[in-house]
Amino acid sequence: MSALWAGVVTDSSRRALPAFFPEAAYVQLKAIASASSDWTDRLFYDYGLDIASAHALLGPDPAAARLIGVEVPESFGHWIDPGVCFNRIGYYEMPNARVVYREDGQVRSFGIASMISWRGVWYVVHLGAILRASDSGTVDDASVGAGTSLYSGTC
Repeated sequence: MSALWAGVVTDSSRRALPAFFPEAAYVQLKAIASASSDWTDRLFYDYGLDIASAHALLGPDPAAARLIGVEVPESFGHWIDPGVCFNRIGYYEMPNARVVYREDGQVRSFGIASMISWRGVWYVVHLGAILRASDSGTVDDASVGAGTSLYSGTC
């Protein structure tokens, strides 16, 4: 999560890449044609848009914002069976974790739409939105305070 935070602070999806679901894992996971292109052209592209939107929350001095932690509602974690969401293999998914940070003395937060566990490591797979209606970044439920995670389904 420190890589995700570094990417948000600097508006760099490359800096946030270590927190993002790896391309090689995505290619193994998905049962779609051109999974590698989908990772690059949709998944990682959208991640970059969402990183930029989260960066914009940090105001005029992003480097002054401090990560407090990431709240993960463990009860939301669930298994996704093979075949669901166009997947070749099953995996664990965690929706709606929250990034909590302090800016100008005030606690704030935003959501992580979805994380996937791959070989025992949790990765962000959708930061701002799982599905989007436009080619723009999204911040998931930005809030003053720690915010509240609400359960949502997957895909």
